[in-house]
Amino acid sequence: MPRVGLTPEQVVDHALALIDEQGADALTLAAVAARAGVATPSLYKHVSGGLAELRRLIAVRVTEELADRLAEAAVGRSGDDAVATVLRAYHAYATEHPHRYNALPQAPQPDDDLTRAAGRLVGVIIAVLREYGLDGAEAIHAARTVRSVAHGFASLSIGGGFQLAEDLATTQSRLITLLTTGLRSWPTP
Repeated sequence: MPRVGLTPEQVVDHALALIDEQGADALTLAAVAARAGVATPSLYKHVSGGLAELRRLIAVRVTEELADRLAEAAVGRSGDDAVATVLRAYHAYATEHPHRYNALPQAPQPDDDLTRAAGRLVGVIIAVLREYGLDGAEAIHAARTVRSVAHGFASLSIGGGFQLAEDLATTQSRLITLLTTGLRSWPTP
């Protein structure tokens, strides 16, 4: 019988806390069980698929968190302001939670929950791009461009790729200006 009060969501909370503190390599069922105060075999009552299922649940949660962060940033904004705010929110999430961000799957997974969460994340980006008059295939190309810029800058930041003394916020502002200028003059087929 599952421990009273322990839910799959709480197991994911414990796993994310572990990842935040020690990195993804520290994620084991034994470590999560210790944090949750249960025996390792007891986790299977909450996460039936073991470590693989726990990693899947983490991927869904992190994708949802990032989608929430971007959606909150975009509220009431449009055009260049919306793109800039979304990119800054993306970077902030990654730098606040670098190990958690690294758990974000970059390729599609055959999983309905993850597909829904990823669709919502991409949907926020596509909604922000509506102001630029992009639709259909061009909206997809532009969303991929925004995602590439956001992920690349975030990954380089959290990976220590920017070691020179110049202010990173200035670099980010320049990158946003390049992107929004490109979006305003998007090539038409």
